Amino acid sequence: MKEVKVLGTGCPKCKKLAEMIELVARENGFEINLEKVTDMNKIVSYGVMMTPGLVIDGEVKTSGKAPNPDELKEMLQ
Repeated sequence: MKEVKVLGTGCPKCKKLAEMIELVARENGFEINLEKVTDMNKIVSYGVMMTPGLVIDGEVKTSGKAPNPDELKEMLQ
């Protein structure tokens, strides 16, 4: 099971990223544990200065943009 964190304060892009991750995981049968991190101190602790940020298994994958579904599928495999 992948530990997935969406870092963001709840902006539309952050919400869209979380929805897209859930959809890609469901469509491809990936087991994930999705957490939405909204605390700015925690977000900054990952070194992310622009949201949305995406962390998978403790590794920052993206910052400041939302990957497309194909990119997400590759990251979650």
